[in-house]
Amino acid sequence: MRGTLFAELSAFVAVADHGSFTKAALQLRVSTGTLSQTIRGLEERLGVRLLNRTTRSVAPTEAGEQILSRLRPLLDDFAAVVDSVNAFRNKPAGHLRLTVPPPVGSFFLAPLIARFHAQYPDVVLEISVDAHPVDIIANRFDAGIRPSKRVARDMIAVRITDDLRHVVVASPDYLARCSGPETPHNLQARNCLRLRFPNGVFLPWQFLVDNKVIEFEVTGTVITEHPEILIRSALDGIGLLYMEEDNLTPLIASGRLVPVLRDWMPPPTDGFFLYYPSRRQNPTPLEALVDFLRANLKAGGPWEKSAGGSLTPGGKPTAE
Repeated sequence: MRGTLFAELSAFVAVADHGSFTKAALQLRVSTGTLSQTIRGLEERLGVRLLNRTTRSVAPTEAGEQILSRLRPLLDDFAAVVDSVNAFRNKPAGHLRLTVPPPVGSFFLAPLIARFHAQYPDVVLEISVDAHPVDIIANRFDAGIRPSKRVARDMIAVRITDDLRHVVVASPDYLARCSGPETPHNLQARNCLRLRFPNGVFLPWQFLVDNKVIEFEVTGTVITEHPEILIRSALDGIGLLYMEEDNLTPLIASGRLVPVLRDWMPPPTDGFFLYYPSRRQNPTPLEALVDFLRANLKAGGPWEKSAGGSLTPGGKPTAE
């Protein structure tokens, strides 16, 4: 009886947090129909409606809100107890959910997954790629990766990349046909491959002119939200590409893409950070990921942003 009630209450919290039976069912790895029956059984057991359901949304009733306020701390404590068991294992184990933007998933995490799996084979790494900022607590993620300016001030954030340097590149074939631009002003006569974010905004082509960072208007025949398509187009000699240099380093080193306008590039911008809630006992898989990324940092040394928002060198996060 108690085991069934606990499962039903956990399912109720998942639906309330997601505001959706479908999303909660995916998290709990059950069918939507099974989850709906579970919630109905809980409401019948308690004799009160816990969720208001419409075709568009799901929201807790007043009784549901009251139960949620008491349940969440208990479930967090329970999760902490379960996670603490992993401390007695030789290696961390369990499920780790991350939300990351597309460039990080493709260019940073993808090359590291095999190494992480070899070091922590019992950790299930679930990566959700989303260009929009995600509330990791409400959506039950363990951690996220975003630029520093998009990390909430109440999070612990660990730098995982150097500052971001942009570069303009083209294939040798394109440069042989069209020649490289000598100044950013020449870009108006060139085919420029443009990255557009999901919100419709284009990645700006910025250059340093007379000690000022200036954005130049460019046009071109390829526009996409997917960096891989732009890189393929640049390799195929279609046009010039403006992108973070780290994403292109192997192609530049091999000579398949050639940098231009080096002397006009702006100063680097802030890099990416792994962030997670400020709490004293994190899941063991998350601790393993933090340690792994620290050991594989591209930056010259580990820098962290505490919950206060300032960057401090080295050590464990101090803000809890």
